[in-house]
Amino acid sequence: MLLVGILLFGWDTALRYFYPNANKPKPEASASPTPVAAKPTREGGLGDALEQQAEAVDLKAQLARPRVAIAAPGLVGSINLAGGVVDDLSLPRHKATIEKNSEPVRLYSPAGTPAQHFAQVGWVNAPAGIAIPDGNTVWTAPAGAKLTPTTPVTLSWSNTTGQTFNLTYAIDTDYMITVTQKVSNTGTAPLKIQSFALINRTSRTASQRSWNLHSGPFDSLDSSVKFQPKYEDVTKAGQMNLEGTADWLGFTDIYWMSVLAPTNAQGATSDFRSLGNDLFRADLVYPAQTVAPGTASSTTTRLIAGAKENAVLDKYEAEGVTKFSYSIDWGWFWFFEKPIFLLLRTLFHLTGNFGVAIMLLTLIVRLIMFPVAQRGFASMASMRAIQPKVKALQERHKDDRQKLQEETMKLYKEEKVNPLAGCLPMFLQIPVFFALYKVLMVSIDMRHQPFVLWIKDLSVPDPLHIFNLFGLIPWDPPSFLGLGLLGLIYGISMWFQFKLQPAAPDPAQQQMMSIMPWMMMFVMAPFASGLLIYWITSNILTVAQQKYLYSRHPGMKAMVQQERATVARAIKDSK
Repeated sequence: MLLVGILLFGWDTALRYFYPNANKPKPEASASPTPVAAKPTREGGLGDALEQQAEAVDLKAQLARPRVAIAAPGLVGSINLAGGVVDDLSLPRHKATIEKNSEPVRLYSPAGTPAQHFAQVGWVNAPAGIAIPDGNTVWTAPAGAKLTPTTPVTLSWSNTTGQTFNLTYAIDTDYMITVTQKVSNTGTAPLKIQSFALINRTSRTASQRSWNLHSGPFDSLDSSVKFQPKYEDVTKAGQMNLEGTADWLGFTDIYWMSVLAPTNAQGATSDFRSLGNDLFRADLVYPAQTVAPGTASSTTTRLIAGAKENAVLDKYEAEGVTKFSYSIDWGWFWFFEKPIFLLLRTLFHLTGNFGVAIMLLTLIVRLIMFPVAQRGFASMASMRAIQPKVKALQERHKDDRQKLQEETMKLYKEEKVNPLAGCLPMFLQIPVFFALYKVLMVSIDMRHQPFVLWIKDLSVPDPLHIFNLFGLIPWDPPSFLGLGLLGLIYGISMWFQFKLQPAAPDPAQQQMMSIMPWMMMFVMAPFASGLLIYWITSNILTVAQQKYLYSRHPGMKAMVQQERATVARAIKDSK
């Protein structure tokens, strides 16, 4: 009764103490609330609805200004004549969504928009009294100019002291824009000046970063590719000067990239900078040049902004962009991954279905690794066959560890058994299967590829969720409950695989192992559908492989069944 009294009379007092503003009228919502950065996604881009609305409004205003149109198979957009900035680029080969009328993926947006991302070239450090173009300079373009693979465009601007500045843009059929900066000196005095190129972007549109997939600044210096630093590292440092000759530098997402590749970087300096407010910059500053009266000087920089398509990257590397094929984050096992990727792409072209290609690739890899697995299984069978003898030795020499080791090794030698032979095949398979997993993670070829029925995009999780009755209940389950049909099939295949494995000697451990397939089902369900197809196919092939090997080693099968029955009885007795 005392507790009830405290509850009745103390509840209101306690609420007023801990929540003094609970009954006060709330301030009216702002007409334009400050957007909050949404959690990054695999695709990247703006995740906040308010930012997306603001982006649409700002883009309409910015793109109405004087511009030179860009029209190429790989890139469309425009060049802003104010500053000569490339700040409007979309990728017509890649749609933003799987909808038929979807807009192309937008990579670049003008300065000041929520998705700010652009490239700019120019000059710095001119002598006093010499005017040079800057970000506000309005360049002059030829009438009706349009940048296409067959029609380069030259912008021009002149000062009052006899210097003329030109920016010549050329574009190929993919993602490379070549910019040549030229300054002609018709004045009476030498002109000492430096050229620069930069990429400016916001991290609010960055793709999701993970322990094995980098999203952020990256570069190649002295033919060494580095997928670092993180945006957070640049923010903390303020400015990170890069040591070495820059082959290229810029920013990467999982599927997209934007980099500067100088044609001659000898003596050039490069860095990454944090500009505050989630804005970052990659800088390339060339050595100073002295332009004598009556002469001209030029600098050429390649801007590569687009999708990380392996064939395109290989082409650019062949054209002189050092190590550019490694701008895809292949990881440690790149020597496995690239051949696996080429095989996957070939299978896709043959079948026309990326999901089928994944299944065939998994089958081929399993067939290649089968002899290794067979030797490992045979070794494990031999080890289990001599276990009674090993246990006898352990009882006989339980007080003499050194003698036990000698006798055990003698037994292995007599029976021609290598205790490490069963483990070695497993270790050999790990890099192969990790490489296959990584290929599916980084390959843009899987993006927006359908499989069958409800699987319209293999690069995203299964869209049908069991816990909302496949969309009948208007509820979006959290990721740990995002169990779809593919996830359920994965769990069942894991359970069948578990049933064929030797039992753990400890009943408690065996019970834990028995629920592992269902735990893994929830862990793996939120992954991309293409990865689930790979894991399901791999599990089914593993079950088939185990059944075949058991048929070749009936003694091993009988021993496993006996062990599982013994452990099952122990678990039953413990209850």
